[in-house]
Amino acid sequence: MHERRGPHRLPLVDTHSHGVLHGELGIGSFERYFGAAAGAVPGGRGAGSLFDTRAGLALLRWCPPLLGLEPRCPAVRYLARRRELGAFAAGRALLRGTGIGTFLVDPAGPLPAPHGPGGPAGYGEEDLTSPRELAQAAGGRGHEIVGLDRLAVRAAETASTVRSLLTGSADALHTAAGRGAVAFVCDASAVAEPAAPGIGEVQRAAGRWLTDRGRRTRPVRRNTADPTLLRHLLWAALTTGRPLQLRCADPTPLAGLLEAVAGTGTVVLLPRRPHHRAAARLAAAYPHVYADVGPDPRHTLGEAPFSRLLFSTGAWGLPEMHVLRVRQFERGMERLLAEWVAEGECTPAQAHRIGALVAGGTARRIYRLEDEVVAVG
Repeated sequence: MHERRGPHRLPLVDTHSHGVLHGELGIGSFERYFGAAAGAVPGGRGAGSLFDTRAGLALLRWCPPLLGLEPRCPAVRYLARRRELGAFAAGRALLRGTGIGTFLVDPAGPLPAPHGPGGPAGYGEEDLTSPRELAQAAGGRGHEIVGLDRLAVRAAETASTVRSLLTGSADALHTAAGRGAVAFVCDASAVAEPAAPGIGEVQRAAGRWLTDRGRRTRPVRRNTADPTLLRHLLWAALTTGRPLQLRCADPTPLAGLLEAVAGTGTVVLLPRRPHHRAAARLAAAYPHVYADVGPDPRHTLGEAPFSRLLFSTGAWGLPEMHVLRVRQFERGMERLLAEWVAEGECTPAQAHRIGALVAGGTARRIYRLEDEVVAVG
């Protein structure tokens, strides 16, 4: 088995990420995607290279050795080596160097706007690797996270009546669960209202959506499902036994929803910075709620039981982002747990157990991956 450097010593489970780009990238394209994926979209003219940022320094520290170069080599040398190897071989080497053994992949998800300021123009979901392709490149296993919005949109594309829309979306939900979807995912902003919608409310929403669809001249885009239908699907998804991931900014307003669904199913909070601590507190308050551990475990391990926090990269576009997010997590865990051991707050064995839970132990349990411990590297 590949020896892990972190305190957990087992392959990681990345509980939420996206695919990486197919094809070669020039220097300009690489920087645009890197900026979008790292949340550091470059500014106007003369703003400088993204390699001259904290994220750029991290990339040049951790990624070059995986491609046979010395750490902290010049950016031009790294990009030349990347092109020399080719996108497939470079991506394979980078992904296998992460130590991720299992990927839970959102094929769509809240990807950055392709035409945003400085963002990469002209890319789409089809430009990213599928869960299977990502896992094959990494030498691990991949599973799809199914978006409730996608289910609703697909059902609406073929439905002709309110009944067929509701029946089709329900069938799609249970078919996805039966075919091995490990989780469902939804934007919390669309479903934050705590009460389940009544059947009359759902039928009226379905009718409005079908009427609006008939007036459109273009196909329904993803992430545009009616909020009432999404709330209806959310409650139905919780009954399938699969965890429901909620993408959110600040999760605090979701307390009412989390209380309302108690006893129905498992919810995993995916907050944005700087709200991971708030998500951990909600995980501590509700036994059916779990939370992403975030970029700095020091902020969350003190707020929730260790068995309620999960690792994810949230990475997309460039395999380098998977590397950076893993290294950030591992270094944060190593420093924190070493400090706890040194101060006598836990034993080395307890530190190992904590690291193993967050890195993948809890994820294997709640996502039913108990038999998936694969060697990587």
